[in-house]
Amino acid sequence: MSIAFLITVLLSPIFIPFLRKLKFGQSIREEGPQSHMIKTGTPTMGGVMIVLSIITTTIIMTTKFEQASWFRSESFLLIFILFSYGVLGFLDDFIKVALKRNLGLTSKQKMFGQIIIAAIFYIVLKINEFPTYLSIPGTNLQFDLGWGYGILVVLMIVGASNAVNLTDGLDGLLAGTAAIAFGAFGILAWYGVTQFEVSIFSMAVVGSLLGFLVFNAHPAKVFMGDTGSLALGASIAAVAILTKLEILLVIIGGVFVLETLSVIIQVISFKTTGKRIFRMSPLHHHYELKGWSEWRVVTTFWLVGLLFAALGMYIEVWLT
Repeated sequence: MSIAFLITVLLSPIFIPFLRKLKFGQSIREEGPQSHMIKTGTPTMGGVMIVLSIITTTIIMTTKFEQASWFRSESFLLIFILFSYGVLGFLDDFIKVALKRNLGLTSKQKMFGQIIIAAIFYIVLKINEFPTYLSIPGTNLQFDLGWGYGILVVLMIVGASNAVNLTDGLDGLLAGTAAIAFGAFGILAWYGVTQFEVSIFSMAVVGSLLGFLVFNAHPAKVFMGDTGSLALGASIAAVAILTKLEILLVIIGGVFVLETLSVIIQVISFKTTGKRIFRMSPLHHHYELKGWSEWRVVTTFWLVGLLFAALGMYIEVWLT
């Protein structure tokens, strides 16, 4: 964790001015809160630093744990999913900031890429005869999903990547909540299910995010962009899958679930009744428009994320 933290902290003072020089600044949506317009031009694509830091740290720290071929290791799968979704997010960010298309990749292009990468991830799992059962947290019950497990894997990875992406809307919000969630999975992977490579990867993510948070906390000097958010979302789903804690992802990643549900509820309500449940979605914008300061919203969501993580760990450690 400390290695990833140092890499990110040391890279940032070099990389941020480079992004600014290239004029890779964030474009703020006009329909978003007006208070965010001041953030226009803040360097984005900082997720490149996060991804590089995580990959470097993971490779360094997992060397002594490698017993099988690199292709068969959990580290390979996690780095593959992180890097692939990072590249997809990079393309989206690049189109936004360099080609001046505020929406980046089209929704169909992005979804197609997400599904293909997730499908490849599952194919590798299948080649390595990964178990297809699903465990119910807090019990000893297991259900073998057979071919349905492949569908679950794809849905989890694609869904988590988009849910985490929705959460990336305030300074430090995603970096903090994701660090908490990955920290919980990292602890469970080490002490609970003895998946050391997964734990090392998760803690590398935590260190990288904490290092990024030094520059991303309000007022942010850099944003991670889709390069970081898509990669982190897909990665946390992959971590949950490899540790066989799939259902716990809904609990430990509770903040991401709430953010996504707020968007779904808002859209359904507006299309069916013409009324909005929230002042604005995702949920963090609702509290902003209620008059909460950005820092208050972020720290409150961090606390909620910590409670969700503690609940998930309690269920897995004490009730199982």
